[in-house]
Amino acid sequence: MADSTDAFRYVGYIKLRWRTLATSCAIAVTLALVATLLMPRQYTATARIVIDPPAGADIRAAMAVSPIYLESLRTYERFATAGGLFQKAVERFGLRQLLGNRPIESLQKSVLRVEIVRNTRILEIAATLPDPQRAQALARFLADETVEMNRAIAMQGALDLVEAVAQEERRAQARLQETDAAWSHMLAGEPVDALQSDLTVAAGLRSDMQHQIASAELEIAESADRAWQVQASMAPSTSRARLQELRRQLLALDRQEAEQQKLLAQRLADRDKLESERKADEAALTAMEQRLGEARGESGYRGERLRIIDPAIVPERPSSPNLPLNLAAALLLGLLLPVIYFTLEMSYQEQRAGSRRGEFRAVGEGGR
Repeated sequence: MADSTDAFRYVGYIKLRWRTLATSCAIAVTLALVATLLMPRQYTATARIVIDPPAGADIRAAMAVSPIYLESLRTYERFATAGGLFQKAVERFGLRQLLGNRPIESLQKSVLRVEIVRNTRILEIAATLPDPQRAQALARFLADETVEMNRAIAMQGALDLVEAVAQEERRAQARLQETDAAWSHMLAGEPVDALQSDLTVAAGLRSDMQHQIASAELEIAESADRAWQVQASMAPSTSRARLQELRRQLLALDRQEAEQQKLLAQRLADRDKLESERKADEAALTAMEQRLGEARGESGYRGERLRIIDPAIVPERPSSPNLPLNLAAALLLGLLLPVIYFTLEMSYQEQRAGSRRGEFRAVGEGGR
């Protein structure tokens, strides 16, 4: 019950001073209105850029936007806020003449605002200046330069990749040329057809000699059976000498044929090895040529693509000062400060009244 009584007393106390409250609110609103009208007008123009995924990317992967991917897009904020780019804009639009000779960091902080809209792929570039046309031109310039910077970086990366693949392709081609030269040298310096022909001839000679040896052995056997004839008494020794000579020639022919077969096997092995290297080099060159063609074809589709969807318009309403907001804040402040003062005043008066009642009560009890 005491709380309700205190509340009524407080409301009544405030009502008695409504003129003071009204005067405070009127003064605060008037001061805010005058200050707002005297403040210089600032106009904000905003350009918007959409960040598209790489053209060669899977559309399903492009639609699955993750928080990590969105966070990585904040890299493009650094493109628009690059110190060199803003320095170029300061000189191009005469911002020092317009805003005063201030440090470029202070100018950039007061003029430029760049951010990725939350949970989107939209990059906003906002420029705030006293001149609306110049603000729009600055926002459009920064957006164009940001898109061009991204395009140049992507193109340079593609060119670097193409150049690296082209170097690999030239090395593969050089290796194939070396292998072809070694192949031609092998065909000229290590012929195989002549050895194969010699082996064929040697095989024929071997067959003839074996046939002659068989004939000589048969002749010796027949001469031994006719040893009783005088005219054949010298035949065995002649046939044996001829047989030995034939066997010696056959042995020499076998050694020569073995050497030729060994040489032929070595040359065929070297040729097979070099042929395998030629095929591997040809396959590597074909793969590099295909990769080079793919790299050249995909040179314009690597990395995210920046596209201006809103080039910014000339603002017609100032972004600051905000007259309704300033008046509302002044009205609230003009109402709040007197209420706080009256609350403290009422509390103080009640404390004094309570202390006085205590003193009177003590005096009355002492008189009794």
